[in-house]
Amino acid sequence: MVFENKKVLIFDLDGTLVDSVPDLALAINDMLVSLGREVFSSTLIRTWVGNGAQTLVKRALSGKSEINELLEPELYNKAFSHFLASYKNNICVETVLYPNVLEVLQNVHARGFRLALVTNKPFDFIEPLLIGLNIDNIFELCLGGDSLPKKKPDPMPLIHVCKTLGLSPEECLMIGDSKNDILAAKSADMQSVGVTYGYNYNEAISVYKPEAIINDMSELCQLLCENA
Repeated sequence: MVFENKKVLIFDLDGTLVDSVPDLALAINDMLVSLGREVFSSTLIRTWVGNGAQTLVKRALSGKSEINELLEPELYNKAFSHFLASYKNNICVETVLYPNVLEVLQNVHARGFRLALVTNKPFDFIEPLLIGLNIDNIFELCLGGDSLPKKKPDPMPLIHVCKTLGLSPEECLMIGDSKNDILAAKSADMQSVGVTYGYNYNEAISVYKPEAIINDMSELCQLLCENA
């Protein structure tokens, strides 16, 4: 499938452009150690990423993807504060861009596409991460999970991008690794591309039926109309 007449490419961040699990896992385990709790492998923590920092911390405290609804608020608040402080100090230590991401971002930007970033990561972490990876001058608009009252899979962030940039959902394309990205796009009447290599809770992204699926970011260029 070739996507024609697209003017804005909206990218997810974690699991789509960057592999941030090593640093997220470091901060989560640092938090758990401070509480005298068992630590977890980065492989397991990888399956908990994608719904924002608050959910990640709750899953870590629960020790599983299903959140323990009986978590004490005082414990959670203490853990969340420790996690934020730890991650802030280690936000771009082992985090890396996925293969071909930099080249593709530069390519589509040079071809005139407007680029936006919509992530469930807290907004304050976005700029330091983009600066650390030298991609801070590419995105016209960035939204974090706490930028608006609702986050993905709610369509609010994608609709906000459309309104802010003065374009229709039909002129935008969402690219992400998670069901949250695809579900948000569908609710916003926007087409989407799912990537297979990210964090989707051990589910195949095909389950959520994006309009296209890619195994490497370089394939995105093949989906975009050359004369866009």
